[in-house]
Amino acid sequence: MSLEAKQAPRSLAWTCVAPRPLITLLDGPLGTELAARGVPTPLPEWSAAALRSSPEIVAAIHRDYAAAGATVHVANTFRTRRRTCPLDWELLARRAVALARSAVPAAQVVAGSLAPLEDCYRPDLSPADPEPEHRELAEVLVDAGCDLLLVETMPHGGEALAALAAARATGVPVWVAFTGGPEGKLMAPAAMGALARQAVAAGAAAVLVNCVAADRTLPFVEAMRGCGVPVGAYANAGAPDAAMGWRPLALAADRYLELAAGWVAAGASILGGCCGTGIPHVKALADRYRS
Repeated sequence: MSLEAKQAPRSLAWTCVAPRPLITLLDGPLGTELAARGVPTPLPEWSAAALRSSPEIVAAIHRDYAAAGATVHVANTFRTRRRTCPLDWELLARRAVALARSAVPAAQVVAGSLAPLEDCYRPDLSPADPEPEHRELAEVLVDAGCDLLLVETMPHGGEALAALAAARATGVPVWVAFTGGPEGKLMAPAAMGALARQAVAAGAAAVLVNCVAADRTLPFVEAMRGCGVPVGAYANAGAPDAAMGWRPLALAADRYLELAAGWVAAGASILGGCCGTGIPHVKALADRYRS
């Protein structure tokens, strides 16, 4: 038989193409988008203030992230806690969940945010016994309708694990996101990797890194991979700000996408945006990774 006879016709030939990774898409920040739309976010309440002054804009931001391609939406509960909003924290937390739920498709996930009780960049201020306060908010968030709890922007391992325990007690899945701070110096990658494994042992359904500059995020993803649960990253695109924590410098969405491709190559399967990112960054991720 000739070589030509042995070869399959071109019409029957196939090419092996690497499959596109399955990525879960988080939304982006509320605070950055509120500021971009002219909504005041005064400290200490920060984005929670918009739940009183501009709930319709909070809902619009959630709708815009859903339209951009996000499928996991974090309610605006980052600062809706008793020590920050003592008079109406529960009302605001429930309103935040209701706004997110009403603004996104019914089949998509609404997560409640459990953030550090004091400061994201000051682990030295973490309370000695943070679990009761985290449990209080976690129970309200689940009762209000959250599908998932996101313990996020945690620079202190003890508080992160306490918040995880409080959230796990509600019975819904819990993701835990650690931060190394603006310059990645509050927590070394190796330390974050070790904490991520502790969190997995304590029941975390996913572990992530967030609120680190996008170009400094990769080592943290690398340190967490192989821990037995999905790993994710949602990074900052801007520069530190003494008052508000982070100010946007408009890191281009295509550059953010390039950096995110490195996180995916290192094992990340959950992507989103943190401070300084916005709708274009989430859309770029969705256009690249959405099935």
